[in-house]
Amino acid sequence: MTRKRYRPNWFLIGILVILIGLGAYVDRVIVPSIPPPFVPTPTSTRSAESFIAEAQKAFDEGNLLQSIEYYKEALRSDPQGASIYVSMAQVQVFAGQYADGEASAANAILLNTDHSMAHAVRAWALDFQGDTIGAMDSIQRALDLDPNNGIAHAYYVEILVDNYQAGTGGFDDLTKAADESRVALSLAPDTIEANRARGYILEATANYEEAIQYYTKAIEINDKIPNLHLALGRNYRYLQVTDQAIEEFTRANALNPADPIPDLLISRTYASIGEFAKAAQFAQSAVNDAPTDASLRGNYGVMLYHNVDWVEAVGQLGLAINGGKTEDGKPIEKIPLSTEVRVVEYYFTYGIALARLNRCGEALQVAQQILGRVPADEIAVANANETIRICEKNLSASPTPAAATPSPTNTPALETPTPAP
Repeated sequence: MTRKRYRPNWFLIGILVILIGLGAYVDRVIVPSIPPPFVPTPTSTRSAESFIAEAQKAFDEGNLLQSIEYYKEALRSDPQGASIYVSMAQVQVFAGQYADGEASAANAILLNTDHSMAHAVRAWALDFQGDTIGAMDSIQRALDLDPNNGIAHAYYVEILVDNYQAGTGGFDDLTKAADESRVALSLAPDTIEANRARGYILEATANYEEAIQYYTKAIEINDKIPNLHLALGRNYRYLQVTDQAIEEFTRANALNPADPIPDLLISRTYASIGEFAKAAQFAQSAVNDAPTDASLRGNYGVMLYHNVDWVEAVGQLGLAINGGKTEDGKPIEKIPLSTEVRVVEYYFTYGIALARLNRCGEALQVAQQILGRVPADEIAVANANETIRICEKNLSASPTPAAATPSPTNTPALETPTPAP
């Protein structure tokens, strides 16, 4: 009645435990490391050098934004590449991304504090943002590190000129800039920067024909940089060669359609020869590119006024002078009255347009502002007095808008001052 007892086979049990353990190891460690069938093996990461080559090619072809993206890819492959940051910063400045260019140059300096070009490009980016003091400090550091850096000497030219034009420097800055432009050309004669810098100082000293020669040389090196065509077009305008000026501005616009400056300059150029219908068309295009820019609204309003579209002119000039919102609700900051020629033009044109529409309560306020704040500006004062005269005539005659000549009194030649580099 008793059961027969069997002793366990410990050897067999041990073998089974080992097999189970091996199976678990294979399942958890070996199998996940085996690539699945029919799936291609991933390729190795591209080198930074290959992206840099693509970036340079895109730059040469005028694809500045694409060039910047390739430099970003290069930095993902080589995050410590200070020179990559510098090259990207240069393209960002050419593309008008000044704050980004400054940041990229600053990153290069963090990686290599003695990188002359990093300090030079940072100075260039700061200059474009109006910080000539910071730009001076950075460019001096760049030249201390490498006195033979031709590109840095070229940037120094632009900073000196802008320092003078901003009123923070003296006439000696122009003399120094001229000397620096010669140094830049001797050290880097075949670069865009050196030829552009020489053109810039010649333009600043009203040597427009010579400036055209150097801007043309810069374009021959790379004809896909919008700012070079803008610079060349400006100098043709100064010489009143309007057809070539418009041609250069149009090329700049084609290279960077999102930039309102080419449209603005085309608008002013057409206005200078009395073609206000075309001027208004391009002024509107500029506004479409940058709807929150109050100055572009002011320019559009001036062109509308000269086309005798007083109602629309008042609308646009009102947005420039009083502020407001765009069609989609974005804020437009008002432009305070100053002695700057364009700002004064917006104000006196606004005043006369209001007077012609018999909105004299507003018109007289604008006229009094002009008389009180810019009494030394003869053209502004003449137009303010004309505004008052029209309103007095309206008051004595009838409440209907006064019929009068469409142009403000003694309107100045519609020329745009030389913009920052």
